[in-house]
Amino acid sequence: MLKKKMMKALNEQINAEMYSSYLYLSMESYFQSVSLAGFAAWMRGQVQEELMHSMKFYDFVNERGGRVTLDTINKPETSWKSPLMAFEHILRHEQMVTELINDLVDLAIREKDHATNIFLQWFVTEQVEEEASVGEIVDKLKLIKDNSSGLFLLDAEMSKRVFTLPQPE
Repeated sequence: MLKKKMMKALNEQINAEMYSSYLYLSMESYFQSVSLAGFAAWMRGQVQEELMHSMKFYDFVNERGGRVTLDTINKPETSWKSPLMAFEHILRHEQMVTELINDLVDLAIREKDHATNIFLQWFVTEQVEEEASVGEIVDKLKLIKDNSSGLFLLDAEMSKRVFTLPQPE
């Protein structure tokens, strides 16, 4: 059984993950509007990934005898001045999510909730990957600068991303 403090924090994380999917959906729309279909496709994969994350938390709360309580999802930004600025926004956002996950781990340790701590380790590892992949795109966009050929090639590369559900452990 989840303690109330842990259940509240996990419910807040469900909301944060849902917001992440909403943010990525907004970015997908932005990239569609500027004719960068590859970037939009990459964002669609992120939308699906973040929804999967929220459902992992949702299922875990229910499995532990807790109660999921959904809250309002804040409105995300809807436009950016450049692909680089959009991805810098994503990097800052993923760094914030990493902090949220780390705070949950700290709470699980304080509450001596070993099951939740073990559950959260998957997300700790996932956030390392999230920040690295977004950071790599930021670095590429910085190298490209205003080179439209480079942006075209990166857009084509981004279109190859396909989201696949992770296999059950």
